[in-house]
Amino acid sequence: MERKTLSAGVIVIRRTANQPAFLLLRSYQNWDFPKGVVETGETPLQGALREVSEETTLTDLSFTWGEDYRETPPYGRGKVARYYIAETQHTHVTLPINPLLGHPEHEEYRWASYHQAQGMVTTRLLPILKWAHTMVSAQPHKETVQKP
Repeated sequence: MERKTLSAGVIVIRRTANQPAFLLLRSYQNWDFPKGVVETGETPLQGALREVSEETTLTDLSFTWGEDYRETPPYGRGKVARYYIAETQHTHVTLPINPLLGHPEHEEYRWASYHQAQGMVTTRLLPILKWAHTMVSAQPHKETVQKP
């Protein structure tokens, strides 16, 4: 199937004393990672960074596990979501008002353990979550690559 729309996002990880926590955002009844449509003239990674900043105000992302990514199978009207993994030091997330909508894009956020996140995300995100969990568990101290 030909891709009609590519969205890009970041699986944001925060290290805790016991295990990594995954940032999830809720819109209506759906929990997802920060993501959005890649705009004309930007790379998917640039789009992912922009979306995280717009949706959460987080800008201190470190791509500790490199710039590898995974994509969902097509959903909706041919949309594909590409996800990268990055780390933040911040625990507080702000859900700012989207000027086009007049309200935040998401109702709430939550830092969830891997097992909590498995019960929150949709089925199409489970392989993406599992990949991120595997990467974070296998390479917890890889050299950090900062992105502006």
